[in-house]
Amino acid sequence: MAAVWVGAAALVAAGWRGRRSPHRLMRGAALWTLKDVPHYSRQCLMVSRSLCSARCDSNEKTFDKILIANRGEIACRVIKTCKKMGIKTVAIHSDVDASSVHVKMADEAVCVGPAPTSKSYLNMDAIMEAIKKTGAQAVHPGYGFLSENREFAKCLAEEDVIFIGPDTHAIQAMGDKIESKLLAKKAKVNTIPGFDGVVKDADEAVRIAREIGYPVMIKASAGGGGKGMRIAWDDEETRDGFRFSSQEAASSFGDDRLLIEKFIDNPRHIEIQVLGDKHGNALWLNERECSIQRRNQKVVEEAPSIFLDSETRRAMGEQAVALAKAVKYSSAGTVEFLVDSKKNFYFLEMNTRLQVEHPVTECITGLDLVQEMIRVAKGYPLRHKQADIPINGWAVECRVYAEDPYKSFGLPSIGRLSQYQEPIHLPGLITYGSDRTEALKRMEDALDNYVIRGVTHNIALLREVIINSRFIKGDINTKFLSDVYPDGFKGHKLTENERNQLLAIASSLFVASQLRAQRFLEHENSRVPIIKPQVATWELSIKLHDEVHAVVASNSGPTFSVEVDGSKLNVTSTWNLASPLLSVNIDGTERTIQCLSREAGGTMSIQFLGTVYKVHILTKLAAELNKFMLEKVAEDTSSTLRSPMPGVVVAVSVKPGDMVAEGQEICVIEAMKMQNSMTAGKTGKVKLVHCKAGDTVGEGDLLVELE
Repeated sequence: MAAVWVGAAALVAAGWRGRRSPHRLMRGAALWTLKDVPHYSRQCLMVSRSLCSARCDSNEKTFDKILIANRGEIACRVIKTCKKMGIKTVAIHSDVDASSVHVKMADEAVCVGPAPTSKSYLNMDAIMEAIKKTGAQAVHPGYGFLSENREFAKCLAEEDVIFIGPDTHAIQAMGDKIESKLLAKKAKVNTIPGFDGVVKDADEAVRIAREIGYPVMIKASAGGGGKGMRIAWDDEETRDGFRFSSQEAASSFGDDRLLIEKFIDNPRHIEIQVLGDKHGNALWLNERECSIQRRNQKVVEEAPSIFLDSETRRAMGEQAVALAKAVKYSSAGTVEFLVDSKKNFYFLEMNTRLQVEHPVTECITGLDLVQEMIRVAKGYPLRHKQADIPINGWAVECRVYAEDPYKSFGLPSIGRLSQYQEPIHLPGLITYGSDRTEALKRMEDALDNYVIRGVTHNIALLREVIINSRFIKGDINTKFLSDVYPDGFKGHKLTENERNQLLAIASSLFVASQLRAQRFLEHENSRVPIIKPQVATWELSIKLHDEVHAVVASNSGPTFSVEVDGSKLNVTSTWNLASPLLSVNIDGTERTIQCLSREAGGTMSIQFLGTVYKVHILTKLAAELNKFMLEKVAEDTSSTLRSPMPGVVVAVSVKPGDMVAEGQEICVIEAMKMQNSMTAGKTGKVKLVHCKAGDTVGEGDLLVELE
């Protein structure tokens, strides 16, 4: 799908398209939404008729067959454009991905190895063999995996296979942060003050940081995607940052070299999409605002930016093009900048590939970037001038991850999908609108209608971000999440009116289920006569957030009249209790809710305004009797350290008998190639250590016990 997704960011789960059979997710993987490029084009309302009408020139000969060296959503995205252009496609897959959607969409498919990506999607020998076997003339790498691998591009060139991306020189130059910064300076692109060499050790890192002046940013030279990056405010954090960043860099990129730059406090992250050809032409396709981040990784993107004026936009675009021309860039790429509050901007890095967030640019310009990449790779010149590139409307993308937003704004989560339903029934679903307000409202509706069961996801956080008053005003920066939620994300905070709406909905669901049970009994051929209770009103007791509310409900057909703490509400719905989504009208206000579970003991989980709330509903009599039930004593967890996420133990810093202080590092867990320091919750002596370096641990696994 080449549009603004309701969910984006990784490549799994695209093989599971709403069917009810379970599908295992990778750690921290994202769940995708939209898949259809022609649908995207229609929903973007043909934002530029002149550009769109030029998309499929049947007289332009490109390639007969393209192999997509990727999987999941981006592979589906490339295949869609290839079909539109009349190009046959070859999918590659691991043995466990044989039934994935991208495999079924392609004209041919080749297995390139077992499940581990190092043995399949990163297996260059197997992929080269697949190219020879199928006779593919070109390879589109998607993003991730081998998309920025210079050796892969070189191997293709040696076999006269076209790499649909920039040449090896540009990949190498822009893939190395040290070299790219020097090239940017030479091209007169604004750069961040810092040390341009390679930092040798922690002592040198401290010396350099002091010279630059705190705070500083420590980053992997070969890095990207937020991996290998740490902010340091003092010497101690610089030493820790050097250690963790070098470990992450080695793990993620096989290159532990680091550099240090001045940290621009409270910056925006704004990137410019560029497009170049092999004839020396290059364009800038406007900007994308990518400031909403956690752990230096993007969460929400939009185009255009609410912050930039036309003069700053032009200056950033021209510098991005200058850099692209300096390295003779020929494909779609992205030049990323940090922008301060006074609109001063500084070069951050260049991504020599298609970006996850490329659809928002496509929405406001009308260009199909995959098609343009294919044309350029074949040798055609760009068919548009800078003056032809419009900004038409607004587009928003939210990345729906399989992670827990209540833990550090999103620690990886694993599980097995039990139900998955994309909100493709909504009009204008790609969250493109004539203005920002319309685009955000469509995103809000789409998130409410996105059904994901079986794994923890971050929809609650995404929805809160896009309705936050600061976000709506455009008052954002890369520290937005920590500034808005200094104590961590806690979910949506209900107003009194919203709380009453939730209680009224829960009451109506409870009574509706009771009435359905009665109807079921009435149709049973029981030899024992059933005494039908004549209940005009239901007196209920509902517990929410440790507060108990008295509720009285009655119904007339599909409408329930509910009195909550003195407020009267009328709730109307179809009350289809088997549906994962329920559209509810509360005194004229439309809400889409999801009832995730209803237990016999009265506990109900309802997704309302993006957040899942647990309510405990009992009849008035049952509530009175419930007071005599014993409560389970909460476990004392102060003496134990459990893993907050699934991952691999990188290092263990203590042994039995050691004394540790509160906040002291106990061990390091790696999840999604990010290093996470686990610390002691109190001062005490280590009693038992239950893990060692190299162990794979799950969420909640016991790591260390203190006496």
